[in-house]
Amino acid sequence: MRASRLLSLLMHLQSRERMTAPELARLLEVSERTILRDIDQLSAAGVPVYAERGRDGGFCLRRNWRTDLNGLTEAESRALIFAGLPGPAMDLGLGAQALSARLKMLSALPTPWREQSAQVSERFHIDPIDWYRQSEQPKALGAIAQAVWDGHGLTMRYQSWNGPRDYDLAPLGLVIKAGTWYLVAASERSGHLGTYRLAKVLSLQVTKRAVKRPRDFDLSAFWQQTCQRFEASLRQIDVDLEVTARGLEWLQNLRMPHQVLSVAGSAAGWQRLHVAIESLAHGARQLLSLGAEVRVLKPEALRRELAALAEQCLQAHAPRSTPLRQKRQQSAR
Repeated sequence: MRASRLLSLLMHLQSRERMTAPELARLLEVSERTILRDIDQLSAAGVPVYAERGRDGGFCLRRNWRTDLNGLTEAESRALIFAGLPGPAMDLGLGAQALSARLKMLSALPTPWREQSAQVSERFHIDPIDWYRQSEQPKALGAIAQAVWDGHGLTMRYQSWNGPRDYDLAPLGLVIKAGTWYLVAASERSGHLGTYRLAKVLSLQVTKRAVKRPRDFDLSAFWQQTCQRFEASLRQIDVDLEVTARGLEWLQNLRMPHQVLSVAGSAAGWQRLHVAIESLAHGARQLLSLGAEVRVLKPEALRRELAALAEQCLQAHAPRSTPLRQKRQQSAR
């Protein structure tokens, strides 16, 4: 959004004594021509921005001039990043602070920017929750979030896949993915980094142990790598199949990653794909939902699993026999 870029440009000029157009273009990832147009827009909005020529020249603000983006409390500054995501802000107990921070920021903007900022919330809405799902609201979220902020350790009883387990953890960050909250933490015993779903926390105690964050820890990068490893570990069975155009659309609705192998070798109206599945049983359940719009080519074990599951469905939904129907069948004999 242009209003957001203009605000970022103003903040860069305010934080540095002087900046050149190439520097600003690199930071904001736009062209130098766009920077020059934005500088003109700032000037038109009443911002005292000047261009100084020469070897050490560049753009700068009038000395001692600053925007009035002050007055934010500590909680409001934390909540500001969640201003566009009211759900997570409310989950963290920062809903009121996020609204207050947003109002303070808007009040400090020039009138044209304020109007554009108001239009954003009127015309764009972010809903990070998938269809037919509700966001989790784990009871321990507030306490864990505070421990993350304050850098305090956690003693936690957790419902893992093989039963309850106790952990002493150094919390490093929180992640919300499709409405589900996860804690990223290091074991205080081994230093191993792990992820923990907050809805599975059975009991929790915040300790006075100070957390020493690894210098090179990057929460975003760690989470991305964790997701990639997790998805790769789940889908270990390779499958070749053919689908119709409708089957391909349904397959995409299942969000099943696939690769088109060929169209020429398939029957008319069909195309050959490669997918990876978690298990034979799970893959059969997913592919059965495509009905006759899919044909599994290999592995043979999946074909057998799919056929057996289809036979079970057929038996479960066979026409029910009624006394009148039984009497007609006996008469026909």
